Amino acid sequence: MERIYLDHAATSPTDPRVVEKMLPYLTENFGNPSSIHSFGRESRKWLDEARSLIAEEIGALHHEIVFTSGGTEADNMAIFGSSLARKSLGRHIITTKVEHHAVLHTCQKLEQMGFAITYLDVDRNGRITSKQVEEALQDDTILVTVMYGNNEVGTLQPIAEIGELLKDHQALFHTDAVQAFGFLPIDVKDSHIDMMSVSGHKLSGPKGTGFLYVNEKVKLTQILFGGEQERKRRAGTENVPGIVGLREAVFLLKQERQEKTTLYYRFKEIIIKVLQSEGVTFEVNGSMQDSLPHILNLYFPGVSVEALLVNLDMAGIAVSSGSACTAGSLLPSHVLSAMFGEQASQLTSSIRISFGLGNTEEQIKRAAEELAKIVNRLV
Repeated sequence: MERIYLDHAATSPTDPRVVEKMLPYLTENFGNPSSIHSFGRESRKWLDEARSLIAEEIGALHHEIVFTSGGTEADNMAIFGSSLARKSLGRHIITTKVEHHAVLHTCQKLEQMGFAITYLDVDRNGRITSKQVEEALQDDTILVTVMYGNNEVGTLQPIAEIGELLKDHQALFHTDAVQAFGFLPIDVKDSHIDMMSVSGHKLSGPKGTGFLYVNEKVKLTQILFGGEQERKRRAGTENVPGIVGLREAVFLLKQERQEKTTLYYRFKEIIIKVLQSEGVTFEVNGSMQDSLPHILNLYFPGVSVEALLVNLDMAGIAVSSGSACTAGSLLPSHVLSAMFGEQASQLTSSIRISFGLGNTEEQIKRAAEELAKIVNRLV
């Protein structure tokens, strides 16, 4: 039985072309990029090249890219670093109720430290409006952090509108773009984004890699202490093999973005048409228009999500009930709770399907047919 992996929003397999690029930096070119001898200079050269390519991809400057261990560290660095550096200007922060836990838990920690956090409600598609941000803004607001695209339902937020709103306010604008980067073209300057978090393993790059874009005018308080790497913003020897892999993943996505985006939207259509043709009762959680191409969240009334996940797994199909950061607990999704209410049936009868490297139309059709059979059996 062929196993079909449809949980790419949790993690995606590393592209073999990425692995091939990384291998020499695990064996031959092993120098510490902070060393001044030839071994170190060789590593530094590839570090600089990766930084330049990533900066160019998002319309940033070379020195505005800080390499991290992933999206969680990037979110923490942006939110803690900017809030602590700017607390003399105010202690008010705006975010949403559907952020990734790397943002929500960081904001909750800041609340314990005396900061005031406004958590914006979302509509039934999981979306906020720039008007909500405008109404929540205060003179002492120092940060607005809103994710680009949601990791559970795929909903896109009005990032450019929010950026335009904030460009003349003292508040900095941070966006968690872990799910959106690579699937959507992003220009941080055009969108007036001050900080942006990205993770490598969502892009078919290596785990343990990522970056934070930080506008050159933004000052961050250090949260890691040690050496003076990354222009004194992130202590610790850089993960050169991982960064080389991250660079290659970004390069490949840049070349293949349009093709993959078209393909993944096609996958959504296939699943929906198969479910409809098999008479399955279902609803799409979130928007089909303003959404990421690779995430589809479906609600099956009357079907237990635990039973559905187990039966799909037995059929060789891997999907999830929500964010991987709460995997194993099957706790109600905070995203669906914010969209539909804490007692809504969507919380116990919804699954997330997400596409990525290696998926084919044949796989998607088989998975949809199997899903339809299981749902009709469980109702």
